[in-house]
Amino acid sequence: MSTSALTIMLITEVTITAFTLYYFWKVVTTPPRAEPDSYAANDDEPR
Repeated sequence: MSTSALTIMLITEVTITAFTLYYFWKVVTTPPRAEPDSYAANDDEPR
């Protein structure tokens, strides 16, 4: 394998790994959204 091919391969692998780790960390550290309670939201409506 030539030097230029090895360089491009390593740059590509490092870039893909960096993106994967960044978005994985973002998913892990993002707090969950507060979901509305479907029963509490309908308490004001008459039956």
